[in-house]
Amino acid sequence: MKLAQFLIPTAVLVLSLGTPLCAQDLKAFEKKVTEFTLPNGLHFIVLERHDAPVVSFHTYVNAGSVDDPKGKTGLAHMFEHIAFKGTDTIGTTNYPAEKAALAQIERAYDQLDAERYKVGGPDPRKLEVLQKAVDDAIEKADSYVVPNLYPQIIEENGGVGMNAETQEDSTEYFYNFPANRVELWFYLESARFLHPVPREFYKERSVVREERRMRTESSPDGKLFEQLLATAIVAHPYHEPTIGWASDIEGLRATDAEAFFAKYYVPGNITIAIVGDVQPAKIKSLATEYFGRLQKRPMPPPVTTVEPKQEGPRRVEVESPAQPVELLAYHRPDQQDPDDPVFDVITDILSGGRTSIIYKDLVRDKRISLDAGSGASTPGSKYPNLFYFYLVPARGHSAEENQKELDRIIADFKNTKVDDSTLARTKTKTRAGLIRQLDSNAGLAQLLATFQANFGDWRKLFTSLDDIDKVTADDVQRVARQYLVPENRTIALTYPPAATAAGASK
Repeated sequence: MKLAQFLIPTAVLVLSLGTPLCAQDLKAFEKKVTEFTLPNGLHFIVLERHDAPVVSFHTYVNAGSVDDPKGKTGLAHMFEHIAFKGTDTIGTTNYPAEKAALAQIERAYDQLDAERYKVGGPDPRKLEVLQKAVDDAIEKADSYVVPNLYPQIIEENGGVGMNAETQEDSTEYFYNFPANRVELWFYLESARFLHPVPREFYKERSVVREERRMRTESSPDGKLFEQLLATAIVAHPYHEPTIGWASDIEGLRATDAEAFFAKYYVPGNITIAIVGDVQPAKIKSLATEYFGRLQKRPMPPPVTTVEPKQEGPRRVEVESPAQPVELLAYHRPDQQDPDDPVFDVITDILSGGRTSIIYKDLVRDKRISLDAGSGASTPGSKYPNLFYFYLVPARGHSAEENQKELDRIIADFKNTKVDDSTLARTKTKTRAGLIRQLDSNAGLAQLLATFQANFGDWRKLFTSLDDIDKVTADDVQRVARQYLVPENRTIALTYPPAATAAGASK
């Protein structure tokens, strides 16, 4: 996997908005949209598209790893796994008995944890006995489980694309159903938010721990990116990995997942977009019938920690036998900032394809990089975050050589205003993707839910085009000069095992 592919999915919400869409186009689009909010606060956006008898559903929970409690990183992601395990009626042969067995697991785990974290250290023999009690309790609870019944019901009824994703700022659930199975979706989706059951929690915890080994501990790119965030961001929870730290994952409890759900999965913190062959009146009726059962609860508190200003350059090095890689990150404001679209324009000018400045210089002409580019935002965008560059040196060329050339490119970029033709071409490119996005029910459902949750109005999907159009050459130069400066930069790079610490620091 290329480093760009590893990083870019966590960058910005959506920058690529397609062909010119004027106010008249937005008004025409609005006529096909119905939106409503249930008394409990849950917001729905419904778009009619009768081209095919299929419907896409996208549930956006406005909570992600940035909301993980201290010492329990990875909890948002863990709950995503549990959300597919079913309910008190789906996935069990005898829920009352299973519920009692699940409670016994937690009692056994309480005793195990008390011994494990005892002052002075645990007694190995007691640990063995207590672990056996936990394993026996888990085996008892598992005897009532009907494995994978929730996804099986979806697949047997023509559902496709069922998946979920936990990011820094959100947790999202999505799949597609035939139009004649809409009510089944309402039942299934509402049931798992009404009566979620943390069954097979510790089995899934082991799955997540293995996921971390594969994606981070065994991945040079993953380790480097994790260290970049931990070094560049010192106070804000964006510095914590979404997958979680290893020891935190290993200590997560089912009761932690239940507490996270109770706090963050409140109706007012959820947005649902439905796109396809539907009748809005019927959708509203079903939403009221099924999701209206969810109790209105207080909204969760926002993250209040503010990242302090970086006072000088930072650097971190990671030993790796793999292909050398270097990341460079600069602090930038959040997505609500007036300069947000300027960062989008900057990254497109610098690295938007094979005609971009960085590609032509480092990869095509000088051939000192196998790959190089930039991204407007990482790891999230709800809060102040990072504008980043990545460099993959070619054989025979060092990270330092690549960085020196990138520094020259940035200096030239800051000292020379972008010409009108380049700026116009960039704005055209940022418009080029909307038709592709709108052509997909699933893609459009994701966009509508995302923009509604992040900006309070899905129309931002269209009006952000105006924000891009307003960006001037002066804006580009001003923002580059303000943020792309050494004292605001963190560098993360790999070095081969043979290199000494002193040699790697040169």
